[in-house]
Amino acid sequence: MLERAPATTCLAIEGLTKRFGGFYAVNDLQLEVATGDIHALIGPNGAGKTTFFNLVTGVLPADSGGIQFEGVPMLDTRASRRTLRGIARTFQNIRLFPHLTVLETVMIGEHCRLFPSVWQSFRAAALQLPFIEASQERAMRTSALTLLEFFGLADKRDAKASDLPYGDQRRLEMARALATQPRLLLLDEPAAGMNPHETEELDELITRIRGRGVTIILVEHDMRLVMEISDRVTVLNFGTKIAEGNPKEIQRNPAVIEAYLGEDVQL
Repeated sequence: MLERAPATTCLAIEGLTKRFGGFYAVNDLQLEVATGDIHALIGPNGAGKTTFFNLVTGVLPADSGGIQFEGVPMLDTRASRRTLRGIARTFQNIRLFPHLTVLETVMIGEHCRLFPSVWQSFRAAALQLPFIEASQERAMRTSALTLLEFFGLADKRDAKASDLPYGDQRRLEMARALATQPRLLLLDEPAAGMNPHETEELDELITRIRGRGVTIILVEHDMRLVMEISDRVTVLNFGTKIAEGNPKEIQRNPAVIEAYLGEDVQL
């Protein structure tokens, strides 16, 4: 049997810290995410998971510490620049443009690659001929339709995003994120509000996204989902890492069990 090749590091976190007043939302965090892994980040409410996502994606600046993506320090804190570097995310609370169609929503995600700056957008509008613009639009539409097929939403391409059932809105947000062509995808509680059948389908979908060559960091409270699909699990509590390992190691870790006491969570 062939041995698995040594894992390369997709994301390396060194001493990452974020304070709000005297409260440490993330405290001296050390973390490595291997390329191609599904790496779960779990912990009780208020553990700092979403703050971590905001730091990695540039929504918030860090107070101290460093972030390296694919071996290169991320010094530009602008969220748009980090998207161009290949990092995308979804949100705990769904954020869609309610009046856009499903197809338009995914095409929005593609714009960051076609026009990575406002200046380039204006320049394209001023210099490019109409038939070139039409060609770009067709290419974006074709690519968006391919993604909608992947997510099982192609038959709803002309529906308003706000008219979709909740589970479909979750998938649409993931499709928009994937339209930015990320190599690292951060999923913030993708199973929130889903019924058991939808969660089971989500399990398969996340695994298929990883199959496209995308590394995934997953924040999720559904422990069944986490333990079934994760290669590695990091546990935070009050902004501090208290445990890390494979799912079986995490399930029997005393510090993790103690952190979840009083939480309605089945490890």
